[in-house]
Amino acid sequence: MRLLLGGNMSELKRLFREEDGQDLTEYVLLLAFVALTTAALVVGPMTSVNQIWVAGNSELGTAASIASS
Repeated sequence: MRLLLGGNMSELKRLFREEDGQDLTEYVLLLAFVALTTAALVVGPMTSVNQIWVAGNSELGTAASIASS
């Protein structure tokens, strides 16, 4: 353990006592929440968009076949 920490256990103890990294942790958690919420909002309507696209494509195909005959 001493080799991993460079023989400086007091630095490790200081990290656990002080709250310097608390703000960073909170911002990372907030960012993760926003990213997951955004992903859920984007993925949800994709099936509706796909259905609209398929219906529109079908209508255009029908119109094209009628126009060419």
